[in-house]
Amino acid sequence: MAIKPLSDRIVIKVIDDTEQTSGGIFIPDSAKEKPQKGEVVAVGPGKTLDDGKKEEMEVKVGDIVLFAKYSGTDIKLNDENLKILSVKDVLGILV
Repeated sequence: MAIKPLSDRIVIKVIDDTEQTSGGIFIPDSAKEKPQKGEVVAVGPGKTLDDGKKEEMEVKVGDIVLFAKYSGTDIKLNDENLKILSVKDVLGILV
């Protein structure tokens, strides 16, 4: 099963940071911060502007992006943790 985002939304595969510190200490789930990095796996067609044209999307499939901490909607699809969010919640693309 696949998912196709609508309008100016994107689907990202959340990238969890390591669960162990450089000193070898394991971090419990309750102490972890929410991940803010992910790989774009699907991109919507873009927002429709008032004149009927589509706004071009700034991200593409395969980009690694940083996103706002509490943005988007978490979903689980095919045993993968995904997040659907608006492209305006993307803070930047890692290069």
